[in-house]
Amino acid sequence: MSVPANNSEPPAAPPQPLSLAEAIIPIAALIVLVALSFLLFGDAGALGPNQVALTIATMIAVFVAWRRGHGLDSLREAAIASVGTGIGAIFILFMVGALIGTWAMSGTLIAMVYYGLQLLSPNYFYVTVCLICGIVSASIGSSWTVAGTIGIGFMGIAQNMDLSPAITAGAIISGAYFGDTTSPLSDSANLASAAGGVDLYRHVRETLLTSAPALLIALVVFYFFGRPGDFDASAKIAAIRGVFDISPWLFLPLAVVIVMAVFRFSPLTTIFTGALVGGVLAAVVAPARVIAYAGIDPGTWGGVGIVKGVWLALADGYKSTTGIEAIDRLVTRGGMASMLNTVWLIITALAFGGVVEKAGVLERLMTPIVEKAKSVGRLVTMLVASVFGTNVVTADQYIAIVLPGRMFKAAFDKRGLPPHVLSRTIGASGTPTSAIVPWNSCGAYMAATLGVATLSYAPFAVFSVVSPLLAIAVAYLGIRTPRGAGTVAPGDAPQGNRPTGS
Repeated sequence: MSVPANNSEPPAAPPQPLSLAEAIIPIAALIVLVALSFLLFGDAGALGPNQVALTIATMIAVFVAWRRGHGLDSLREAAIASVGTGIGAIFILFMVGALIGTWAMSGTLIAMVYYGLQLLSPNYFYVTVCLICGIVSASIGSSWTVAGTIGIGFMGIAQNMDLSPAITAGAIISGAYFGDTTSPLSDSANLASAAGGVDLYRHVRETLLTSAPALLIALVVFYFFGRPGDFDASAKIAAIRGVFDISPWLFLPLAVVIVMAVFRFSPLTTIFTGALVGGVLAAVVAPARVIAYAGIDPGTWGGVGIVKGVWLALADGYKSTTGIEAIDRLVTRGGMASMLNTVWLIITALAFGGVVEKAGVLERLMTPIVEKAKSVGRLVTMLVASVFGTNVVTADQYIAIVLPGRMFKAAFDKRGLPPHVLSRTIGASGTPTSAIVPWNSCGAYMAATLGVATLSYAPFAVFSVVSPLLAIAVAYLGIRTPRGAGTVAPGDAPQGNRPTGS
């Protein structure tokens, strides 16, 4: 027997907007918990305590939203959907771990160090690292690929030169994010131009107004960070040659990665192909090393030993046993398993971001900010602050590009600012600052890949700090910031550009 329609339960009342105090509670809880984690555990906080802090902050956000009428099912779905947006980044992390493992086994990493010790000097090492990473990233449009390939090699060179890992990581990130911000091949540049409704190439030209000076400032800073004096690498070079058979062929996996990136293969495909090529190279140039790592008698099961050894390097990384501490420390690394703590961090951070976005926390905090911006300079300043805050809260640079762009667009239109000012500001702040937030997917990736805690390299990530500040300065100075109701510069009409992938 069917139930009459008029006896059905009335629809649930819509959730009520959060008060300002309620919107602040989850954010304040996160800040306090992460600060306590850092105080108690230091850099080791990323190995578990930060994840616990994010989980507790998520439950606090769930409670606040539930009190305002949000259903627990809808909040759960929001968290799941948010985590789903990070699946691509998680798989790339696994691929990078696999790549590091096979490149360590094949000798590709040690070859980078070997030739780098001969060609580079501590006097200009940091500035060279920043410049090379900037050129490569601008060519391929991916900061993650740059950090996960040549960035790892530079970290090994710095270690052997007794240079600062934190400054080296800062130089790598500064160069890598210059290209990620300004290259037309970059997914974040495509997304920022779409968020502002601006033609991609117009957006790139406008972004260079801040990114080019930011890179120049970074290069000057890293030049002065250089350590004067002679450096004798002969002993370390001899030690490497005594253990590894060094030749240019060891750069084959790196060449494959760069070529595939230039031809716009997806980062996931590119990096995993590089990992497989590294494994094949190891089997060809050092089969005895691969079989020994597998722990199989080469006289009976040599072929099986090669397969097992490469498989282990992909999964658990390579563990060097040369007996030379400096080399073993450099080459013992990688594997998909090495990324599990970072994946844990990303999952908990994205879950928190999904809940606070669903609850309306960001909208409640941003609305008064937009309304109080009385001048163009202040409006741009508040947009930069909102973008950075969204990177902190949602742990995702894409949300930090799209959400503030959507919320500030009306305010920019009201003041007659052309769309390229909005997209330029978002690009200059959203992409670079994502790398200096420890639980953001970008900051977590860089820390895991380069082996330096985010808070350790953040003060030296010069480009990430200077780029948003220049965006604010440009607005206050009125440089390429025309005003006038209804003003739309030629080329500002959107051309249907869309992100091309991580």
